[in-house]
Amino acid sequence: MRTPPAHVAPPDRARKRRRRTRSTLAAAVVAALAASGIYIAGAQAEEVAVPGRVQAEAFAAKSGAQTEGTGDADGGRNVGWLATGDWLRYDAVAITGADLTARVASQNATGGTVELRLGSPDGQLLASFPITETGGWQKWRTVTAKASGVPAGAQTVFAVMKSASASDFVNLNWFTFGPAAGASPSLSATPSASPTPSASATPSSSPSASVPPGAPTGAWVPVDQARWSRELAAFNAITPKAVPPGTTRVPEFHTDCGVANSAPDDPIVLPGLSGASHMHTFFGPKIDAFTTTDKLFSAANTCNAPGDKSAYWTPELRKDGKAVPIKSMRVYYGSRVKDPSTVKPFPPGLVVVEGDAKRQVDTPKNAGSNQFWCAGSAEIGRSADGNWPKCAPGGNLIFQLVFKDCWDGKNIDSPDHKSHMGDPVNGVCTGRYPVAVPDLSFMVNYESLGGDGLSLSSGKPSSMHGDFMNGWEPDRLGDLVKSCLNQNAKCGIDTTFAGG
Repeated sequence: MRTPPAHVAPPDRARKRRRRTRSTLAAAVVAALAASGIYIAGAQAEEVAVPGRVQAEAFAAKSGAQTEGTGDADGGRNVGWLATGDWLRYDAVAITGADLTARVASQNATGGTVELRLGSPDGQLLASFPITETGGWQKWRTVTAKASGVPAGAQTVFAVMKSASASDFVNLNWFTFGPAAGASPSLSATPSASPTPSASATPSSSPSASVPPGAPTGAWVPVDQARWSRELAAFNAITPKAVPPGTTRVPEFHTDCGVANSAPDDPIVLPGLSGASHMHTFFGPKIDAFTTTDKLFSAANTCNAPGDKSAYWTPELRKDGKAVPIKSMRVYYGSRVKDPSTVKPFPPGLVVVEGDAKRQVDTPKNAGSNQFWCAGSAEIGRSADGNWPKCAPGGNLIFQLVFKDCWDGKNIDSPDHKSHMGDPVNGVCTGRYPVAVPDLSFMVNYESLGGDGLSLSSGKPSSMHGDFMNGWEPDRLGDLVKSCLNQNAKCGIDTTFAGG
């Protein structure tokens, strides 16, 4: 499988085979991003607009999809990495007849169906396209289906993937919804949901020049440069507090947050789609699918650091199908760069996702990342499937999730909600990610001793992930960064220094 920006494939054999096959795309120039294992497609052939076609990549919202340069006849991009349960949403679709078509490709022998549903992923079934193996991920075939009816007026249509396979099973290039009848979403050759950087561009450079603030989900969203410049100037003018003797020389401060609510919403990945996500536990303010960073500043918040109006969330942990109570949740703010004096505050409006909800691999003891472990007591065994530790009495299950802390300096969001952030290289934020920002670390403690019966709402422990919406009051965050992080000093929830 050829991996798009910041989309790292689970290391199973089927996906490795797919990566090798897809790396030969004739319509793409594949550039390896140094030392990252991440790939981007560039130098795509310009798409030929065909009346009546709704291009698959012109989705208004999506779950579990990525776009790539296509090898199909009309050029442009197609949607790939589609597995069962994934969906694409198309708005203002004119259905002009009962004869529907879809352009598909597959290299999965199991196959499946692409269901077209009205209004929601489980709405009225309009039609189903059968998917069988076509001989390759860029071997295209047109399949047909009969609509159950021809509804009048503009429709919201969801393409929902269904398959018995756990792996990706279909690529989609376009749909038709009856005879061509005037303008449709397919006439936009460059949909806002998927920028096409050139072979020489980096993910952080070209998109921000053409995407306005407030771009929809799945887009590069540039920072408000005027606002960011004002906040940066105010930060630079702060005089840091003197660090007293005995202070621990570790760049750190933290905030402790209570549970605000739980809901099957995700305003970063699925904005405006109530109930479309797996269940999340939200910390800080009460969150729903319509929450934005601007709304955070007027909302009540359960975090105890003065000035922290941010939102944090993780998938819900369950024991035998019931939510596991949270014992505590602390967010540490630190620095992984060699010179913490270079750290700047978060830009206004920043949103970030860390982890991969679709990663479903086993995590036995000492498997590396995405590990739950025991705090306060020893691990005395593992669950029957090996994925969960069993903790001795007196302890509890815990997870630590570490975010990337180098920013591209231009975008506050990206199509996968990750590609505007990167890791330090040899302790320095450089290259396409030149701006050092605070390093977030979620420490989630659960009222559980682990063992059998556990699952995340997103699946296996390997699917653990976290979301962050920056709602810090700029003067409060600036003071903490300048006095604590920049001076390599340990603080608490404010600029009170700590020793020991």
